[in-house]
Amino acid sequence: MTITWRRLGETDFTLLRGWLRQPHVARWWNHETAPEAIARDFGPAARGEEPSEDFLVSVDGNPVGLVQRCWVADYPQYLGDLTSQAEVPERAITLDYLIGDVRLTGQGLGTRLMQAFVPATWVDHPDATSIIVPVHSANRASWRMLEKAGFRRYATASLEPDNPVDDRVHFVYRVDRPAH
Repeated sequence: MTITWRRLGETDFTLLRGWLRQPHVARWWNHETAPEAIARDFGPAARGEEPSEDFLVSVDGNPVGLVQRCWVADYPQYLGDLTSQAEVPERAITLDYLIGDVRLTGQGLGTRLMQAFVPATWVDHPDATSIIVPVHSANRASWRMLEKAGFRRYATASLEPDNPVDDRVHFVYRVDRPAH
């Protein structure tokens, strides 16, 4: 199995829209799926107009998911919400992710993806010190995947949920750059 990724482009929006409409994704992302909403929310990153990086993930050349990566500090509201409840290193990056096809979930793909993506993040961003990932406490599959990929839970925080049906309880996970 070869996992690769590339920057998400506007030509990928139809595929992304389909993934966001899948019940297993919609449960945790709760994103508008009208073409205009996808273009509004993902277009700036795809065009390099926003500091976040959105990546289309493929396995053996077949698109399977999305990873978003950004510096926590590039989003002051998010940084403030987190730092009021948990230690956030100055040069921390955060990730979000999804596997688009439910048939590919529960097989360790997310773990393998994180095990590849985290070392690539250290290379891509040599001044990054940590990766911080808040996960809703009810999203057991997501936080278990992070644990299997080497992240450790270090805080519980009250954060605005992606889905309004959820409470505010999030587990905050962290992995630090390895010392060499």
